[in-house]
Amino acid sequence: MNFEQLSSARPDLAFIAHWVPAGAHVLDVGCGDGVMLDFLQSDKRCSGYGIEIADDKVLESSRRGVRVIQQDMENGLGLFGDNSFDTVLCLSSLQMMKHVEPLLRDIVRVGKEAIISFPNFAYWPHRVALLKGRMPVSETLPYEWYDTPNVRCATISDFRDLAEEVGLEVIECVALAEGRIVNVLPNLRGELAVFRLRKKAAH
Repeated sequence: MNFEQLSSARPDLAFIAHWVPAGAHVLDVGCGDGVMLDFLQSDKRCSGYGIEIADDKVLESSRRGVRVIQQDMENGLGLFGDNSFDTVLCLSSLQMMKHVEPLLRDIVRVGKEAIISFPNFAYWPHRVALLKGRMPVSETLPYEWYDTPNVRCATISDFRDLAEEVGLEVIECVALAEGRIVNVLPNLRGELAVFRLRKKAAH
């Protein structure tokens, strides 16, 4: 898969791919169909693994040539030692976890850096839906309230607070809309939040 194909299919992933160094050893937590690792392996000479629970997604990842481990992320990342990876990705998956804080701590334990993305619940169409008395449905939150896999709803400000609480340094934080950075009122106008994190250096 090349960059143009990735940009066309998933503009958010195309943006995030810029933050992954060439040749990095990568863990993709909740890798889905493996499209991101497929691109990183073929275009940026990265190595690594995906973790995924759904049978159909594991099969799709394998077909792409991605090494995938079928495991529930809720069980943690005990398979891997500290700093086993240059970069750990958790893209639009963290909000599906019941136990966000322990998984976040585990992600930054096994990786020197982490890139986390999630739907920004403070995105203005979501606020409008709530004002109308409805749960939001959008491109980043495409499910009805009764069948959504998302069990956590967070805003950019909420996640920044959590990162601080668990002792993480925010290297970069952007809000994206249709794969492009939103600079003005990002917590209002960004549909997807993307954080680049690492453990704070011990003093």
